Amino acid sequence: MLLEKKDGMRKRKKGGIVVGYDMNDEYAQISYCFSDKEEIETLAVVAGTKQYSIPMVLCRKKETNQWLFGKEAVKCAKEGGGFPVEKLVSLARGAEPVDVGGESFDPVALLALFIKRSLSLMNLIAPVEWLDGMMLTVDCLDGRMVEVLARIAVNLNLKTDRIFFQSHVESYYHYMLHQPEELWSHEVLLCDYDNERLKVYGFEVNKRAIPMVAMISIDEYGEMIRNAARMDGGNGTGTGVGTEKAKDMGRGAWNEAEKKRLDEIFLGIAEKKCGGKEVSCVYLIGDGYKDGWASRSLRYLCRGRRVFQGNNLYSKGACYGIREKIGLEEKKEYVFLGLDKLKANVGMHVLRQGKESYFAIMDAGTNWFETKKEFDLILEDGDGISFLFTPLDQKVPKEVNMILEGLKARPGWTTRLRVTAEMISEQQLRLMVKDMGFGELFPASGGEWNKVFEI
Repeated sequence: MLLEKKDGMRKRKKGGIVVGYDMNDEYAQISYCFSDKEEIETLAVVAGTKQYSIPMVLCRKKETNQWLFGKEAVKCAKEGGGFPVEKLVSLARGAEPVDVGGESFDPVALLALFIKRSLSLMNLIAPVEWLDGMMLTVDCLDGRMVEVLARIAVNLNLKTDRIFFQSHVESYYHYMLHQPEELWSHEVLLCDYDNERLKVYGFEVNKRAIPMVAMISIDEYGEMIRNAARMDGGNGTGTGVGTEKAKDMGRGAWNEAEKKRLDEIFLGIAEKKCGGKEVSCVYLIGDGYKDGWASRSLRYLCRGRRVFQGNNLYSKGACYGIREKIGLEEKKEYVFLGLDKLKANVGMHVLRQGKESYFAIMDAGTNWFETKKEFDLILEDGDGISFLFTPLDQKVPKEVNMILEGLKARPGWTTRLRVTAEMISEQQLRLMVKDMGFGELFPASGGEWNKVFEI
């Protein structure tokens, strides 16, 4: 028998503004939307332009110990007026203290400082106090990055606690579902190139599945890294903050042979991805497409397909994601099975009010790090509990049993158990069961059982 606990429904605050915040080691971008509107804009760091990227750099000034961020930090470091800190996302992921001017700093606190300072730019649009919710999006959302972002959400000290995070892949998913359906009638390719590696995300929807399932494949090509050869033999003009970066090399005149090499490699990848199947459109994002090297490959991609180029897709997708998360718009009728998503429904067959029914514990398509549920049930007899895993990839449902060894024997319907279920990775479910006894007649034994299942 199931004993359900009702979760309180939070009332959504009306008005305000929501933000999608994209970040990587090179830059951050902020897209926003007023809560009572649907149009999403991206914050321009220079008014009236499409310069959306905020350099992901902090600089601690030598004289005053003041912290600068973004372009001011880059300028200060170039002029030798401070101690720069770059690659903030990777530093936070690595967890090692960072030495800045002879003093040690927590890398997560530094990343939180950058986010907080950059969010102050939103005051040009609306006061930060109006913030109704924010979605942070990063390339890889593994367990360590979830821990980092959870700490940052607390350290930002914002007036809203509705701060969530999702991967670039999920931001791509949310972005696509808000585009005209004819654009994703077939597979859609997103080619993300940063001069060092090319990532190709293939988005498609299986409309025959119930519910309809959206899937994104991921392929990475390291051979697209740029070489340093130039026509003029120059050394490039990077930001001057840290070591040479492949993206900075693109600011000079590249050797024609190098352009041709990149074009041929990209053409081969495009032919492989598009050959033999229908691709309705292609998105090109990232700084790597500058310098006009992709001539033959672009001509091929444009044959019978729509091709778009830009660099604020992830931040817009994050903004769509937070709108859905806090109820500003209805959830789409699709289930997205990304890398950080639960791939199966988890539930159990129970007696509820005397009738057999299915009790849903976790739903496929939710973020694994947000899936936790606690409930009580009364054991009919025996010392085991059965759970049902139902994959959405059309595999056969699987029933698994958890034996509670040493459970104190009692008459039927007199053993009350508290079950806590949570995902500890995208494929591992941990179940924790505690004997709660049954009132004064059968005191709790203190027994606890833990088991991890592969889903």
